[in-house]
Amino acid sequence: MSSSPIIDAVELNQLKQAGTGPRLIDVRTPGEFETAHIPGAYNVPLDLLREHRDEIAQHLDEDVVLVCRSGQRATTAGQTLREAGLPNVSILDGGMTAWQDKGFAVRRGPQRWDLERQVRLVAGSIVLSSVLGSIASPKLKWVAAGIGAGLTTAALTNTCAMGMMLAKLPYNRGASCDAQSVVEQLIGSKQSLSGALA
Repeated sequence: MSSSPIIDAVELNQLKQAGTGPRLIDVRTPGEFETAHIPGAYNVPLDLLREHRDEIAQHLDEDVVLVCRSGQRATTAGQTLREAGLPNVSILDGGMTAWQDKGFAVRRGPQRWDLERQVRLVAGSIVLSSVLGSIASPKLKWVAAGIGAGLTTAALTNTCAMGMMLAKLPYNRGASCDAQSVVEQLIGSKQSLSGALA
């Protein structure tokens, strides 16, 4: 299956400024989304999108740009939506990192760590603790080896089990984000747009 096309931050900003911007779907966790997001974006976390892809795809009939921190989760989301039959999906090249580096408008909320940073902290802490603990109990080195194997698998499969588990923590949940409220937001924005064009 072919990958989704890429749009860079400059081009997306120009489309937004001209009022012809595509619908922005941010697939990060609600906590990450609340910390900083592109104005006008809708938060549809990746795990929710995967679970309810057909229902959500029904309400995405115009051009869609998927956003995450760096582009990895958006690429996965793009593949999910293309499998649901949605052809008009692009990925923001470099994600929020590229958008913010260009100095474009961002809506900010309470500051939280990005999910990738949390994964590095947890994985690094487990490896360090295991290596240090292996001085007293040599078998602990296998915990460090297991984390290394998990990170290698995550890189090869472009998935991250630890990230998915961390995303479920209350710290990362932020505002309530379920399939019904996401669909209601998508329908509401579509009706507002039709009313404005009428």
